[in-house]
Amino acid sequence: MNSTAAVLGRVVSDLDGSIESAVRSSGLDGMSDAEKLEVLRLAGEAQRRLDALVTETVACVDGRPTVSGVPTFPAVFGCRNMNELLQRVLRVDASGASRVGKAAEAVNRNAEITTGARLPARWPGLREALLDGVVGIAGLLAAIDPIDRTRGRIDGQDRLRADAALADCARGIDDTVADPGGADAETDAAEARRAEAGPAATPDDLRQYAQLIATYLDPDGSAPSEAQAAVNRSLTFGRLRDGVYPIRGALLPEVYAQLKLIIDAQTNPRTTGPADLGVAFTDSDSRTSADGAGSIDSAGTLAGSGSAGVGADMGDALPGGCGSPEDPFNSDPRAVIDSRTRPQKQHDALATALSIAARHDDMPSLGGAAPTLVVQVEASDFAHGTGWAHIAGADAPVPVSVAAHTVCEGMIQRVLFDEGRIVGITTTDRLFNAYQRRAITLRDKECIIPGCHVPASWCEIHHVEEHSRGGPTHTDNGVPLCYWHHRTIDISGWQIRMVDGKPQIRGPAWWDPEQKWRTPRPLLPEWVGG
Repeated sequence: MNSTAAVLGRVVSDLDGSIESAVRSSGLDGMSDAEKLEVLRLAGEAQRRLDALVTETVACVDGRPTVSGVPTFPAVFGCRNMNELLQRVLRVDASGASRVGKAAEAVNRNAEITTGARLPARWPGLREALLDGVVGIAGLLAAIDPIDRTRGRIDGQDRLRADAALADCARGIDDTVADPGGADAETDAAEARRAEAGPAATPDDLRQYAQLIATYLDPDGSAPSEAQAAVNRSLTFGRLRDGVYPIRGALLPEVYAQLKLIIDAQTNPRTTGPADLGVAFTDSDSRTSADGAGSIDSAGTLAGSGSAGVGADMGDALPGGCGSPEDPFNSDPRAVIDSRTRPQKQHDALATALSIAARHDDMPSLGGAAPTLVVQVEASDFAHGTGWAHIAGADAPVPVSVAAHTVCEGMIQRVLFDEGRIVGITTTDRLFNAYQRRAITLRDKECIIPGCHVPASWCEIHHVEEHSRGGPTHTDNGVPLCYWHHRTIDISGWQIRMVDGKPQIRGPAWWDPEQKWRTPRPLLPEWVGG
């Protein structure tokens, strides 16, 4: 009887022979495209089966406690732990070894305490798919990670149902075929689905399907997911090296999708390429353009209708700005109103820049229009403010609150669904047009939240009374909110109302214990020359 090690030894020897004849002797060069594809297919089959063998071997290693007096499995071979042993034996890095260990935990069958019999694996369906060579370690982990991230909010029965559905997906089986009823009929239906199985799923396919399953099994998970995503967002810049600045960060799904749309528009072969957005320098005598937009004079100073020069203090330039003695509520010297870290602020600045760039006249079009972010949401979820939405181009769903937040921008379109049927599409008539934006910008100057001094021209225009609830798209119902405050307005404790067409703010109790409605920044007295 051949041992497993002996069989694998022969496999390695045969592979050496194949490499010698196909690679070292340039045998691959003479193959047709079909033959090369078959080599890749069979190599993948072999690799997945080796993944199964490695995973099951690691899974069957007994976990001897270090206090038992018996050396642990890694210690027997001079290693501190299993990760180090796998790195040395498999010649993978620490991350690769961790992935093997996690896969082994997923397929491990613990022994029953009294009889010693093996219990089912935590993921029995996916384990069978692994043993059959349908998935490898990458596919197994892609399938289980989204479910595991629910942190136990999905019970064991639902997890097993998810396991069976993911195993069918991995095999290319259509799990939507109706069950005719009865045990025999159920078996027949399962065999029919297997007989008509399509192409096997890739790890990305499994990950997306698992995310969809997790979304429906854990509908209340959007709040912690959104909070964790908000903490994780960042954008950092490295030091100049070889003439460039490295960028590192973690983008929220809607920001990633918007950036990808803009990049697609710029790189689309059907466009004429990126516009020339060079800085134009003008004489200081002709600083203001016809439409009031700012320009840069020959001294490098920003000019415009009522704007201050670059380098001037923004708080001095705007009424009620930071440090303005007229407005005791519009300063934040201890940064308690805006607690974002610098990487988080830089991420939000990028999100603002992307939103502005997407609606810029010089942005190349995609499909005959400016790059438009499409947000899909179920009408019932949107009405209740709970559940999930889907952004075209982003792999994972986002909370419905993100859908409500994003649709105030002109280059974002919301599509409402009811069990697959389109029941509503946002159109540009519910968005503030350029003339309204300019008027609101002139009135409010900055983000309406006290202590936040993002210029109104960079902000998103927020419907104080939600448009879906009858709020008009009118200057009396719109205020500027920066990206972050717009995203968090429903949960941050800040409240906004309009009185005679002018905004008022009521802040959270920690900011204003009296909980009074206040003018965001005081108006200039009448005696000030106008």
